[in-house]
Amino acid sequence: MPRTVVFESVGGPEVLAVCECVLPEPGPGGLRLRVAAIGLNRAEALFRAGTYLERPRLPATLGYEASGTVEAVGEGVTAFVPGRRVDTVPAFSQNDYGVYGTHVLVPARAAVPHPEHLTPVQGAAVWMAYLTAYGALAEDGHLRPGDHVLITAAASGVGLAAIRTARRLGVHPIATTRTRVKARHLLDAGAGAVVVTGEEDLLARVEAVTAGRGVRTVFDPVAGPGVLALARTLAPGGRLIVYGRLDPRDTPLPGQDTFAPVTSRFFSMHEVTRDDERLRRAHAFVTAGLADGSFTPVIDRVFEGLDAVAEAHRHLESGTRIGKIVLTVRD
Repeated sequence: MPRTVVFESVGGPEVLAVCECVLPEPGPGGLRLRVAAIGLNRAEALFRAGTYLERPRLPATLGYEASGTVEAVGEGVTAFVPGRRVDTVPAFSQNDYGVYGTHVLVPARAAVPHPEHLTPVQGAAVWMAYLTAYGALAEDGHLRPGDHVLITAAASGVGLAAIRTARRLGVHPIATTRTRVKARHLLDAGAGAVVVTGEEDLLARVEAVTAGRGVRTVFDPVAGPGVLALARTLAPGGRLIVYGRLDPRDTPLPGQDTFAPVTSRFFSMHEVTRDDERLRRAHAFVTAGLADGSFTPVIDRVFEGLDAVAEAHRHLESGTRIGKIVLTVRD
């Protein structure tokens, strides 16, 4: 019997429940997938809690990333056939689709061919992280070879993808982490330098690493008042890109205290995934990196079975992970 994860009220991981459901049939332009693995993202925890960019229409399901096999195709779909292994990309609203289930529907444009050399667990851990990093760091050409980029909260899946994306662009990544326990992992991932913000002066370390020039770009998922300190690490003409809101406090205008010639913007990976041409370029970039070994998914922990979804979400919010959390589907 098909099963899916639902929640009838917003809240913590305990609101997630696994229920039996009717086998869904794809409509025009859609696919039905038999899911093998699900990649968990911070966006889903925020959606579940009612604090994401869009509030859930209850009762709701959730989930952006999955790896599985096409079981059925809707009218007009020609790019995929039943039996094809695919991964999903976050090119839809969680109020319309969700991949936390054994058999799920997704738009065909939100599916990409599964790289043959990857396992389903790896396929569920690639796309959101690397598409986010690509869109923010590579799409507009602001970063140039030889520049420095400061990547904050760098031990997350997106942070690790950003380190490798920067390396592929010829850019020098400087990573931050709050505690030294994650520093070795960041260096192994390709960071040229790591700043342990709980022990070191961020501005002094960045000035030392960049020989006083500062960084071309800051890539930050935290936001809040801390952006003022981050802005001081930017070189003239630099850019602060905020792609999350881990700090729910208001985010001031970077540079307002110094009138520094820097710019700032908020970024969402939907800028890439909901634009067909940008998604085509992003897919080509990530696929090439996967093929030559420049990119690799970093798996923090794998949970087995849909019934472990609440436990997996608790781990997602624990702040201890390094890389991606994946939930396998055995039902």
